[in-house]
Amino acid sequence: MLPDELEKTLDGFVHHADHLREAAVDVLYALQNHYGYLCDEALEEAGRRLDMTPAEVEELATFYDFLYREPVGRYVIHVCDGVVCWMHRVDGVFRHLQDVLGIEVGGTTPDGMFTILPTACIGDCQNAPGMLVNGKYYGRLTNEKIDEILARLREHGEEIVVCR
Repeated sequence: MLPDELEKTLDGFVHHADHLREAAVDVLYALQNHYGYLCDEALEEAGRRLDMTPAEVEELATFYDFLYREPVGRYVIHVCDGVVCWMHRVDGVFRHLQDVLGIEVGGTTPDGMFTILPTACIGDCQNAPGMLVNGKYYGRLTNEKIDEILARLREHGEEIVVCR
């Protein structure tokens, strides 16, 4: 059973769409924010609300970089993998994150706190290299700046519901 606030949010997305499928990404994001990732239960809920088959919902859920079918860390670090970031040594950002967190790109720390993922250009090339953490942008990255960001994230947690 979903919380009343989430039910209202989902109903609002569906109600305001001219066609149900227009609301699909919003519905999936809202369910992901609730569960932490798009577990089977979330996909079933989305399909029911959007009048979509499980296969159609699965196609959407696996197409977008920011929708997750597997559990991810509390903080998902999307490192820009675009050409300009590579020109600004984003390989050093990847290496530093891997060294500090002790995981490979695509992995999640054992405590479930961080996941590192590459993503296509995030559109702030003048501040390369850059990354997003749960959608918040950080640019002109240095090892010191990355360490500060990780320290702040470790100090402040956010609660998520884990799929059953």
